[in-house]
Amino acid sequence: METPVGCPPGGSGSVCLAFDQLRDMIEFQEDLIHQLRHVMVLQDENLVSKEEFQAVEKQLVEEKAAHSKTKVLLAKEEEKLQFALGEVEVLSKQLEKEKLAFEKALSSVKSKALQESSKKDQLITKCNEIESHIIKQEDTLSGKENEIKELQQIISQQKQIFSPRPLGLLQESHI
Repeated sequence: METPVGCPPGGSGSVCLAFDQLRDMIEFQEDLIHQLRHVMVLQDENLVSKEEFQAVEKQLVEEKAAHSKTKVLLAKEEEKLQFALGEVEVLSKQLEKEKLAFEKALSSVKSKALQESSKKDQLITKCNEIESHIIKQEDTLSGKENEIKELQQIISQQKQIFSPRPLGLLQESHI
């Protein structure tokens, strides 16, 4: 009987069987070691050193602190914004009230100005009528004065004609 390949010479069947099992076990372990080495290589590629980890962890803590400060500042600014928006709303309402009051006052002033303008136009018209009437009366008065002067001249002439003359003058005038 020949011994199977890989079986020690002169070995019995059970020894050969044990030898085969041992060889299979060694091959399995070698494969397992090879796989573990491959996993270790992959892990080494993905591993981060303790220093790098601590630096990143420190940076994360700093960023969280900065983020907290930023949140506090944001909250303060939001509070200021809300206050400013409230003030803007109050001022807008006040401005609207003042605008309405101004428009009412302006309307009243325009109405009074229109009334005063109308009164002024009426007074100008009356003044023009009075002035025209005065001019007519002055013309009439001037005409009457001229007429009076003419009548005075006529009276003066008639006085001269009808005035008693001294007798001597009368006789001379006949001669």
